[in-house]
Amino acid sequence: MKKIPYGISNFRILREEKYLYIEKTDFIKTIEDDSPYLIMLRPRRFGKSLLLSTLQYYYDEKESHAFDRLFGNLHIGKHTTPLKNSYKILFFEFSKVETKSAETIERDFIKIVASSLNSFLQKYGYTQTVEEAPAHNMMIAFFSLVKGEKLYILIDEYDHFANAILADDMSLFKRVVGKGGFVRSFYESIKSETQVGTVDRIFITGVTPITMDSMTSGFNIARDITNLEIYNNLLGFTKKETLSILERIFDICDISKEEIVAKVTKWYNGYKFNGEAEETIFNPNMLLYFMNNFDYKRCKIPVNMLDSNIASDYGKIMKLFKLGDVDKNFEILEELIGNNEIIEQIVDRFDFDRDFEVRDFINLLYYMGFITIKESDIFDTKFMIPNAVIKQLYFDYFRVEIQQRAEVKFSDREIKNSIKTLAVDNNIEPFIAEFKNVLKLLSNRDFMKMDEKHIKSILLSLFYIVDAYFIKSEPEYEGKYPDIMLLFRDPFKLKYQFLFELKYYKKSNPKDREKKITEGLEQVKNYLQLNEISELKSLKSYLVVTDGREVEAFEVN
Repeated sequence: MKKIPYGISNFRILREEKYLYIEKTDFIKTIEDDSPYLIMLRPRRFGKSLLLSTLQYYYDEKESHAFDRLFGNLHIGKHTTPLKNSYKILFFEFSKVETKSAETIERDFIKIVASSLNSFLQKYGYTQTVEEAPAHNMMIAFFSLVKGEKLYILIDEYDHFANAILADDMSLFKRVVGKGGFVRSFYESIKSETQVGTVDRIFITGVTPITMDSMTSGFNIARDITNLEIYNNLLGFTKKETLSILERIFDICDISKEEIVAKVTKWYNGYKFNGEAEETIFNPNMLLYFMNNFDYKRCKIPVNMLDSNIASDYGKIMKLFKLGDVDKNFEILEELIGNNEIIEQIVDRFDFDRDFEVRDFINLLYYMGFITIKESDIFDTKFMIPNAVIKQLYFDYFRVEIQQRAEVKFSDREIKNSIKTLAVDNNIEPFIAEFKNVLKLLSNRDFMKMDEKHIKSILLSLFYIVDAYFIKSEPEYEGKYPDIMLLFRDPFKLKYQFLFELKYYKKSNPKDREKKITEGLEQVKNYLQLNEISELKSLKSYLVVTDGREVEAFEVN
């Protein structure tokens, strides 16, 4: 049985060491028939490096002897293209640039460029080397050495260091990637060689278009294929591909296929990169994490469905949430948490010579993978949170953010214990006491606007401290939308699952409280009559009523 290629991004290693490989080589012809200069953006850990590695081994003239071994039984091995093994490959990878200062950025950039150029020269039999110097100068010296050759340039994570700079220092970002900066000069030197024929093809990958405007000002020949329908499935796994991967589990375990597919769909599926695309895509790293951590002996899914490496990656780029108007960004996050969707237009680059606007922030969320396309028309795109992994990251960030903004600290341990008491004993009082303490801390801060929508977001963020439940916000049941559902999820064995309806009343109007209680109790009773809800085992239901400081809970049978 083939090994799971979790964390493997080298195509040769994947093929020669018998790792599971999902056939994607049919896209090579599509790429070859497209523009010779391409840019593809996708969220972190979505398979971009493996794609470039695949292109490297397919087109490298030095790898022709290994073609049958690496590609022979794949689609492209049986349907080769005219440019197979016809290039010298120049590969740059910029994820290792240190971003402490302008000096360290340029120093590391120079070292990476020099290392890449000299690796190329050594590989292809040149006796000369390139001395470390400003990147633009090194590129000129390099191209003078390889004049008459035909190069395919691959650039991975072109924006990695720029993302880090932008999150910390806008002026430094403009200095590094703006007009006259060494990054733009680097790309200008590459562009000049496309005009004389030395650089025949280029493929660039990254996460965001935050440096696209600066880069393409000096490199405006590139075609951005990020949002084209034909490339929707290029990276990540389709449902069919996911089912083929899951067969490993079904071959070993007597387990419900429908349940496993439903679980990985909820947690890892949902990405779409074009409004007309017919199907959504599974995050490949998330799915391979699941496969790598599945308990094949006991036939149990991982306890933690969220990969800690994914959480760490996204935690780093969450610093970009501070761009522009932080308060408006926070409101957008809150709207997404409450409604699960938001409407805006897609942009293909950001202009940092003007203010960073709400539209830019929403697009930043899209490119980073925090939201994805639900549907679109000629006017707007409706975005949504793609899956449970991203939703959990949102609530973790939201909880930390409200504490930092209000300069308060919640007791995660006490909240966890109160949720445990609720789950095991159906005793809601300890949790209500903790919720009440949180609201009292926050209600004293001017920035907190206490209304039902905001309080619900806080309530959800507290439930997300414990990952033992599958948490749903306003799920649809026969046209009805209870506020919060805490539902059983494997491998946790809990005694109860829950339905919560939340009502907010104004403290200045005592009659409003009675009205909200009556209204809420009636709503919960109606929910419990719905077929899908009435069939849920061990379901307990509550009406939670608050004025933003005081909190009451009423169990409804």
